[in-house]
Amino acid sequence: MNPYLTSEHKIIREKVKAFAQKEVKPVAFELDEKEKFSLQLTKRMGELGLFGIYLPKEYGGQGKDYLSLLIAVEELAKVDASQASTLAAHNSLGIGPIYYFGTEEQKQKYLPKLTSGENIWAFGLTEDNAGSDSRGTESIGILKDENWVINGSKRFISNASSDLSLGVTLQVVTANNNGKKELSAILVEQSAKGFHAEPVKGKMMWRASDTAQLTFGNCKVPKENLLGNLGDGAKIMLQTLDSGRLTIAAMGLGLAQGAYELALSYSKKREQFGKPISKFQAIGFKLADMAMKIEAARHLLYHACWLKDNGHSFGKEAAMAKLFCSEVAQEVANEAVQIHGAHGLIKNSEVERFYRDQRILQIGEGTSEILRLVISRHIGC
Repeated sequence: MNPYLTSEHKIIREKVKAFAQKEVKPVAFELDEKEKFSLQLTKRMGELGLFGIYLPKEYGGQGKDYLSLLIAVEELAKVDASQASTLAAHNSLGIGPIYYFGTEEQKQKYLPKLTSGENIWAFGLTEDNAGSDSRGTESIGILKDENWVINGSKRFISNASSDLSLGVTLQVVTANNNGKKELSAILVEQSAKGFHAEPVKGKMMWRASDTAQLTFGNCKVPKENLLGNLGDGAKIMLQTLDSGRLTIAAMGLGLAQGAYELALSYSKKREQFGKPISKFQAIGFKLADMAMKIEAARHLLYHACWLKDNGHSFGKEAAMAKLFCSEVAQEVANEAVQIHGAHGLIKNSEVERFYRDQRILQIGEGTSEILRLVISRHIGC
């Protein structure tokens, strides 16, 4: 029994679990092998009400809490991290900034399309020299004749190059005063002249997700596409990442649960020396440690989300949850491969995919090193 869960949460879990098992799992290997982003599965997530699940119904959302989103991400990650990443990024990085910082006109213009499955939205922060140091942003936005003229590039941007991609929220430099950058956020639609998105191929992980490199050459967008106020870019980015870290933590939790279940099932079927290997203490202790760490991760994450859903400060707890869940995913996936032995190293093995997919979780939306820095500052170091 988990004190954070209601009967409604359990209904959402069962709905997403059924979708993951019946529609995602049968095609997960093929999509991973071909590096193919699934338009069909993405649209289905919209049809199921998973996009903007925490938004009010007036914008096309379901009016649920943020924990409902995390449960959906968790259940998808148990089966396929690529689909979970699409859901997580679109909700936290895509929809989130527009909902929390957009004008009413911007919300009415974009959110209904982004909750239905008709379109998805991206968040453009990372550049060659801007990652952990977000103030390293070099892309520039200059206001000319009532239009923003944008030049620059972004790297490793989720949900930015498929046929469903509607646009991206960019962090750009809008002024530079004696070396002090004014960072602002601007909404840029995919159809804007001078916008180019190139899919990134050859990834080790999330091979069925849409990752892109974006370039902007004198790209013009209307003045009213400024998100928030001038100079709000860093604030929008940091608050977006706090919420996004919860979804990455949910991915780590779900992936760990999925890898654990695969290892547990395999250990009960695989026999050596006349009995299932689960009966050997060496394997039984591994599984016990995996179960313990997953349970601890779940409570840490759900508590952090409870703080967000109830209007409390949650930045420290989000950083802790993301750090802990991602590192638990790494440990559990590693032990799951060990339990599978050579069978866990074969390309068509589910646990092999889980092992690859977990690696990004200690990097994206705050590296483990940066998160330890964030936590240390919260505790007064």
